[in-house]
Amino acid sequence: MTNRQTGHTRDAGWQIGVSKTVGHPLEEVWDFLTSDAGTAVWLGHGVRLRHERGLQYETADGTTGETRSFHSEERIRLTWQPRDWDHETIVQVTVTPEGDHKTVIRFHQERLVDADEREQQRTHWRAVMTAVVSGLDAEGS
Repeated sequence: MTNRQTGHTRDAGWQIGVSKTVGHPLEEVWDFLTSDAGTAVWLGHGVRLRHERGLQYETADGTTGETRSFHSEERIRLTWQPRDWDHETIVQVTVTPEGDHKTVIRFHQERLVDADEREQQRTHWRAVMTAVVSGLDAEGS
């Protein structure tokens, strides 16, 4: 039996996940996350997401990647590599309905190189989640 540290898996390396239940219906959350304004919040400025697998993107700050899957009102999976990183990771964004007019948003990132990068990305995705919730609240008011 192998003792693994929290956040480390045999297949995906180091990973981190951040989730939050928000007081917005799934359709509203999905529409925001996939809009230009929402995409700028969680992925970066200058990207327009498309439903097609294999499309490459580059944000205004130089983060690059490729869409791996896009399932409307469910999940987006893509590669993600900031300009100053020498490796790509996988980011998945999922939305799940939670009762009436509530949605669980999850950001999950895998293939991180070590525990330090995992902690760095935990901070990143928590800040992203805060910004996403603020954006949703602003659009809903």
